[in-house]
Amino acid sequence: MESTPQSDSRTSLNEVGALIGLAARLLYVNGQTTRNMIERLERLAHALGYSAELFPNWGEIVIRIARLDEPNAQTIVPVAAAPVGVDMNKVMETLKVVDAVSVGRLDVAGASAALQDVARLRPASTLRFAAFAGIGAAALGVIFGAERVPDLVLIALSATAGALLRRLIAARGGGPLIQIFCAGLLAGLVAARFAPTANAYLVALCPCMVLMPGAHLLNAALDFAHLRMALGQARFGFAMLLTLLICVGLIAGLSVARQSLPPPGLDGSTPLAFDVLAAGLAVAAYGAFFSMPWRALPIPVLIGMFAHGCRWFALSSGANAPLGALIACAIVGALVTPIANRWHLPFAAFAFASVVSLIPGAYVFRFAAELMAVMNAGANGNVQLLMAPFLDGVTAGAILLAMGLGLSLPKLLMEGLFPTLAGIERGRGR
Repeated sequence: MESTPQSDSRTSLNEVGALIGLAARLLYVNGQTTRNMIERLERLAHALGYSAELFPNWGEIVIRIARLDEPNAQTIVPVAAAPVGVDMNKVMETLKVVDAVSVGRLDVAGASAALQDVARLRPASTLRFAAFAGIGAAALGVIFGAERVPDLVLIALSATAGALLRRLIAARGGGPLIQIFCAGLLAGLVAARFAPTANAYLVALCPCMVLMPGAHLLNAALDFAHLRMALGQARFGFAMLLTLLICVGLIAGLSVARQSLPPPGLDGSTPLAFDVLAAGLAVAAYGAFFSMPWRALPIPVLIGMFAHGCRWFALSSGANAPLGALIACAIVGALVTPIANRWHLPFAAFAFASVVSLIPGAYVFRFAAELMAVMNAGANGNVQLLMAPFLDGVTAGAILLAMGLGLSLPKLLMEGLFPTLAGIERGRGR
């Protein structure tokens, strides 16, 4: 049931503006979908006797707040915020506070103090972050056909070292761009220096796969779906910039040893049991990257394993890679939507964690390396050199499109046509 306004004379316009601004920043910078953020905070303002309009842009959210009984009494609250991170724990805790105020269990002063505590929450520990980076990269190695234990160990060590390097750079004030570039560079150096020639491809590829910014791509797709074109373009551009820096770092690391990205080995078929178990480990890894609470982790792991098993059967039945990704992602989108809404989880991070192994990083990295080969060939090249990057680029784009549609369409349809099934209570934002 929708709550009624709970305004009182002691709750000033500035206090409400400060509360909504802090909540908006916490949700926006930690990966919450734009629509959910706006609707939850509009409901919060209404419960306090105010109206709120939010205008999110890259780098800033502009909030206009007015009293319901006196529309001329209003204020504009600019909030500096760039959506470059993902922290599911902070989103969950912020939404708990917002809902507590909306139903009258918490006053403005108590909510402001609680949100300050949320802002101070630390991300997943460095030990968990690094260990699961190694586990996730090795799991992707299994999915992509790595069979020898020494290769999997080298993949895990490379990814673990990259995660430690990222945390070290972050501790010294480095942003996500330099972190991603240095991790990709390290992966290239390790593959060039230590990997056997036959397996250098997977040793280079898998540690970079765990760096892919899938949650940002999915949030961009949802913004496009809701016609927030400028914000969607900014999110998409940020995700593409991160991907470019991964590719540049990887190729630069390989080039130090005067190597290029090795060609893929034989494309063996991973047995179903190993494929599904490895997918579960990859999901758990992204749960660590996104600071997902341990209690929430089993659900995306099980969903990811089930979806990956469905994809395995689809591919075994003759489906191509984009169709297999579409099937798996549609299943994940339908299952994750009600859970994310009921558990106060950011949909993009939760859904992407469940399908991380489907991201076409292999095609993206090959595309970048093949473009370098075209450039190096110069005037001696021929048209045939362009076919390989064209095919890999088209395949990567088709898989990304299939993933975006598969994850977002079930969410949009369920929330628009069957809100109760989607886990949306009347008066609650989506």
